[in-house]
Amino acid sequence: MPVRPIVMIPDPRLAQPAADVTSFDAALNALAQDLLDTMRDAPGIGITAPHLGLLHRVVVIELPDDPEGVRIYVNPRITWSSDETVIHEEGSVSMPGVSEEVERPARIRLGWQDLTGAAHEAEADGLLAICLQHEIDQLDGIFWTRRLSKLRRDRLHKRYEKMRKAGGR
Repeated sequence: MPVRPIVMIPDPRLAQPAADVTSFDAALNALAQDLLDTMRDAPGIGITAPHLGLLHRVVVIELPDDPEGVRIYVNPRITWSSDETVIHEEGSVSMPGVSEEVERPARIRLGWQDLTGAAHEAEADGLLAICLQHEIDQLDGIFWTRRLSKLRRDRLHKRYEKMRKAGGR
């Protein structure tokens, strides 16, 4: 499947909530494959349909050394999160080359559907929990930098703009 262009910050589509998927068909399967190919090409470990400019609630995650391999979540929703938090370095395929530490709940429970529409529920911790929260935020129209203080967010955006201009993008 084709590697698609990634929508870059400050594209307004990255601040819009994505709609629930209602058709579990060949087009959804093709989108999931395109997301995977685009994420691997970027490279990244998580991507959403909004990263491609499509406002659908689809997430693809592929963590290093994960025995589960590629994980696809359709219409994911966090149903519980722990009071305990962790701090982890985050970045985005829509803002490449910069990252910053973000504090998030250490564990979550979520519900989602697979590509056939079957419902699932599970708990996650570690890097998977962080990635899921990051990507579900994106589905909700919350770009990850909004989880930073205004000062840290402004500094990060200035650093990104400087890199982007130097790189000619």
